[in-house]
Amino acid sequence: MNRTRERRSGPLWLLAACLLLPLTACVQTPKSLFNGHDLEGWSKVGGDATFDVDDDCIVGIHGPGPNTFLRTDDVYSDFDLSLEFRWDEPGNSGIQFRSRQRPDDGIVEGYQCELDPSERSWTCGLYHEGSRGWLVPLEDLPESQAARRLDGWNRIRIRAEGPRIRTWLNGVPCVDLLDSDGERSGFVALQVHSGGQGRMRWRNIQLTELMD
Repeated sequence: MNRTRERRSGPLWLLAACLLLPLTACVQTPKSLFNGHDLEGWSKVGGDATFDVDDDCIVGIHGPGPNTFLRTDDVYSDFDLSLEFRWDEPGNSGIQFRSRQRPDDGIVEGYQCELDPSERSWTCGLYHEGSRGWLVPLEDLPESQAARRLDGWNRIRIRAEGPRIRTWLNGVPCVDLLDSDGERSGFVALQVHSGGQGRMRWRNIQLTELMD
């Protein structure tokens, strides 16, 4: 009797395992875009702000010239990106994604998750660097505005899935936009805005690519 039960249960076990395989294959694990030691995998473009590594963080410090970006060498399409951000010294900044450098003038163009230390507090609003300007300011979203921390770390999350762009600031929803005219792939970059001040740091930069 025991051998008969084993023979009958064997094919059922194999069937169950086969059914689970596609589900397991679709589970994507996050990867770190920053190794915590150096800027391997990143390149600076734009102006003359400086980027360095300090205490397991990428630190961006204002400098002369136009906006400066530290971009990933790789490009990404659909993804879920999370990171932590802090101002050491207030200055306008942002997180570029699905971005590129225009071949004619080298200007960075693409989506930007705003990092805004000003009184309007539009951090995690959606700006389009290089051409289209503001797509989703946060002027009518007081809960999102109130989520920003000028002192201490902020947790940023960006999810780009097809034409849908969403952002969260410290767990609070900020942007949920369907943008059929937007870019569908490009690099990720950390921005130091032009101007006379600003010292920013980023850490725990994790990206999960979304697969069909």
